[in-house]
Amino acid sequence: MVGLSVGEKHFIQGGIAQDLRSDGRKRLTYRPIYVETGVIPQAHGSARVRLGATDVIASVKAELGKPSALQPDKGNIAIYVDCSPTAAPMFEVGRGGEELSTELSVALQRCLLGGKSGAGAGIDPTSLVVVEGKVCWDLYIDGLVISSDGNLLDALAAAIKAALSNTGIPKVDVAADATSDEQPEVNISDEEFLQFDTSGIPVIVTLTKVGRHYIVDATSEEESQMSSAVSISVNRKGHICGLMKRGGVGLDPSIILDMISVAKHVSEQLINKLDSEIAAAEASEEES
Repeated sequence: MVGLSVGEKHFIQGGIAQDLRSDGRKRLTYRPIYVETGVIPQAHGSARVRLGATDVIASVKAELGKPSALQPDKGNIAIYVDCSPTAAPMFEVGRGGEELSTELSVALQRCLLGGKSGAGAGIDPTSLVVVEGKVCWDLYIDGLVISSDGNLLDALAAAIKAALSNTGIPKVDVAADATSDEQPEVNISDEEFLQFDTSGIPVIVTLTKVGRHYIVDATSEEESQMSSAVSISVNRKGHICGLMKRGGVGLDPSIILDMISVAKHVSEQLINKLDSEIAAAEASEEES
């Protein structure tokens, strides 16, 4: 928890009320975003995203597995987040790091993977099936918080989108002579890779309510003054893929509807900026 004096709290709240935040931003302006791809050579895809002093890494590992009996036409995707003990004092062992890691993991699964049926998923699990009911790709997406200065959920979602854009899944050839009852033999290519389609993967826009106003990309100091926050995942088409609220103070439905409208508007700028940064990072990676 950020310790602030009464004067500092009034300064933060007053600045937000006047649409001039402590770092000079307006209420609906993000901090500069920086993307680096291919940061973990052992992974099938990886990316590092920095939002101000918030610094996170996401990596993607793909392994062949078997679809579940209930959803034979879908692959499996799991998202895990770990908070480095050095990211913030509150993450030291036994002081909130594990609890926040679980909270972030659940929030990302809900916002990016949709409901239990897969409805609203930003990542299409049907694209991971090799042989229906028998062979599929299991995607393990790991997020690591290196440094925390607020807005971790948005930063992690951006890193996952960038990491998936950087992901190449090996091409799989299936033996044609296997019977319908047998587990088919597969050959995994070392040379041919299929790029992951990230066009439908949403970004997450978290609107943090401080006083009577809400802001995007809150710093840790601003988050310490919030009454509630709503995280909304929005894709390129402006469709809502997920929504989560945290904080003890309730919100009127009309305010939530307004927040969704604002999130759709802000997400357009965020997606364009993120796509531009990902393209630049991948071009830089190829050159090196």
